[in-house]
Amino acid sequence: MARKFGLSLCSLLAVLAAAPVAAQPAKDIVVFDFQMMDSSAAAGIIPPDELDEKYLAEATEVAKSYLRAKGPYKIVDAKPASADVAKAGTLLNCNGCEARIASKLGGELAMTGIVNRISRTEYEMLIRVVDTGTGARVTAGYTGLRMGANYSWPRGAKWLMERRVMAGLSDN
Repeated sequence: MARKFGLSLCSLLAVLAAAPVAAQPAKDIVVFDFQMMDSSAAAGIIPPDELDEKYLAEATEVAKSYLRAKGPYKIVDAKPASADVAKAGTLLNCNGCEARIASKLGGELAMTGIVNRISRTEYEMLIRVVDTGTGARVTAGYTGLRMGANYSWPRGAKWLMERRVMAGLSDN
């Protein structure tokens, strides 16, 4: 039939491949500022400093950049919920409060990032995304960072976003 209209099968496939595909609607995602949990022996002696805050902020921005560049996501500002986040404490252990807080902000998804300082050169990072309606985990990525310091947190966030988190989001 394609020959009847002067089209070969290859031409027909090329036309179909070039046809516009309906874009997925953007999902609203609240990306909370990454937080640090210090389980090192020095936790009670050496408090977090301005460099810790700087690298946590950079890791958060890396995650947001990946969401903007790679998917149909609209970042919802988490700042209006700062009081709720401060009241909750560490978002890792607040029994799903991140979903409730993000839902109040209009987010469909909530992303949290936790850096656990094991020692001054060993860290773990967990990035987790949950559905705000159900609280169910959508995706998560974890890595242990070795032989680095707080300056490696943005690099760890990049690795997790590239290899774990974005892949898990695209599956949903």
